Amino acid sequence: MELEISRVGALVGDGARARMLIALMDGRALPAGKLALVARVSPQTASAHLSKLVAGRLLVVEPEGKHRYYRLAGPKVASLIEALSVLAPVPRLFQRDPADTNGLRFARSCYTHLAGHVGVELNDAAQRMGLWVPSRGKEYKVTEKGRDWLQQLGIHVNTARRGSARACLDWTERRHHVAGPLGTLLFKRFLELGWIARLHEGRAVRLTHRGRFELEQQLRLRLRRS
Repeated sequence: MELEISRVGALVGDGARARMLIALMDGRALPAGKLALVARVSPQTASAHLSKLVAGRLLVVEPEGKHRYYRLAGPKVASLIEALSVLAPVPRLFQRDPADTNGLRFARSCYTHLAGHVGVELNDAAQRMGLWVPSRGKEYKVTEKGRDWLQQLGIHVNTARRGSARACLDWTERRHHVAGPLGTLLFKRFLELGWIARLHEGRAVRLTHRGRFELEQQLRLRLRRS
C-alpha cells in the first residue's frame, strides 16, 4: 500500500504532469500537443509524461485517427486532484489572463459537476432548504422534498444508491460542493436549461441571468457577482 501511494504521489508531484491533470479536470479529452503547451514542455517530454500517467492509471488514452486523446481515468482521479489542491497551491495555468482565474473561482466544472462559489453556495442553500442532508462519511442523503425538486427539474437519480450524492472539498472555496451522480446530473441539467453556459474551451462556466433568477427563486440563493 505504501508503495502504491508513493507511486501515485510521485506521478502527481511533478509540475508538468500536475498541469496536465488539472487541464483535464473538466472531463474533456485533449491531444498530446495541447497538453504539451499546458505543461510548458516539448512534445517529446510531454509524450514521456503522458505514458507514465497512463501506466499509473491516472489517465486513459483514446486513439482517434492519427491523434491520441487523453482524459482522466475517472472521478476518483479528479477527487484526488481537488483534494491535493486544497493543501497546495494549484499551478497557474492562466497567468496571461487573470480574468480566467476569477472565472474559475466563481463557477467552473470539477470533472463533471459544478464547483467554485456557485457550487458551494448551491450546496449550502439546498441543505438549508432540506433538499439533502449530511449522511455517513462524506455522503449526502436526498430527502423526499429533494427528490420532488429534482423531478421538477427533470432529474431522475437513484438516491437509494450509496454514493449517489457526496461532498467534494472545493479547492478555491475550502467548502464542499456536490459530487457523485447527483452533481453530474445537476451540472448537465443546468447546461440544458440555460442556467449556466460554458466559457471558451476551459473549465470556467458562466451563470446566466436566467440561472441567477431561478436559483434565487427556487433556493433563495443570493450569489455575489463574478
